Amino acid sequence: MNLAAATNENLANISNTLIYSSMAVYTLAFFAHIAEWVFGSRSKVGRTAAALKKDSSTAASPVMVRAAQAGGTTVLERPKVVTRSAAGTRDVPDGPGAAGGTFKGDLWGRIAVSLTVVAFAVQAGGVVARALSVQRAPWGNMYEFSITFSTVAVGAYLTLLALRKNVRWIGLLLVTTVLLDLGIATTTLYTDSDQLVPALHSYWLWIHVSTAIICGAVFYLGAVGTLLYLFRDSYENKIASGGTPGKFATSVMERLPAAKSLDTFSYRINAAVFPLWTFTIIAGAIWAGDAWGRYWGWDPKEVWSFITWVAYAAYLHARATAGWKGRKAAYLALAAFGCWLFNYYGVNIFVTGKHSYAGV
Repeated sequence: MNLAAATNENLANISNTLIYSSMAVYTLAFFAHIAEWVFGSRSKVGRTAAALKKDSSTAASPVMVRAAQAGGTTVLERPKVVTRSAAGTRDVPDGPGAAGGTFKGDLWGRIAVSLTVVAFAVQAGGVVARALSVQRAPWGNMYEFSITFSTVAVGAYLTLLALRKNVRWIGLLLVTTVLLDLGIATTTLYTDSDQLVPALHSYWLWIHVSTAIICGAVFYLGAVGTLLYLFRDSYENKIASGGTPGKFATSVMERLPAAKSLDTFSYRINAAVFPLWTFTIIAGAIWAGDAWGRYWGWDPKEVWSFITWVAYAAYLHARATAGWKGRKAAYLALAAFGCWLFNYYGVNIFVTGKHSYAGV
């Protein structure tokens, strides 16, 4: 074995070590997020339920609510509210977050975010080491794509936090997903460091696949927001209709942003990244023209990339159509992300095509 080969092998081993180390830190972040939710559940966040139960038709003032105390009437200022998008007939306040407004819950949340930052840095180091070991872009197969995808997803989440966006409620689901992604990557999808076939030796590998990874990571954050929107919307509907949700559902749902906020977050995320997904497909077609002499050949990966584009386009169009706002549009958004997932896992594993040469 020559010196270059030995160096590449050492870098590959370093990459593997860093990836496993990041999984250990993500596990600690997972438990810290759990602690944040547990301690946050001890806070009193009943103001959401009170606001939802309020009958807007009998309200004396749009900025005041009345609460009976000790046989009398006390006037309380209403907390900051947002308007629910689906019906537009009632005001619902955002919840206080996973920490529930408690000092101890917030402390655990900050610890969880700090651990996530450390894990992200370690994982990013693993991706870079993998790139150095193969001397190319570190997304030539499903293993490399997976570890890079989860790195970018965490990076996008941390960027939103750095911009002071109210997204810490994503943390628990994100860390859980990252652990699952890395677990599958290291056990089922792992592929030794190797060079690619000649068709992939192109600068388009950096452009086309990198934008696909960014799109998938951001689409994932949008899908999380959409899923939580559906749960929160059902919770608000049940409260508004006089129902009584269970204690666990109440504790979790009341700490999340209002349905309107979640709906808006998901829409903005998906709308922002959709043009980049369009560029990804165009870049792939240009690369196909250089590599195979045709821009479009109905390859399974090409077809499902286009199906995903159509699904997200339908969602964005639905959001602009009055009759399809709210839950109907949310179902379209989840279906679109399902298309993206199948395009990655299903097509790569179960369908044979020109993209199969990258291996698992």
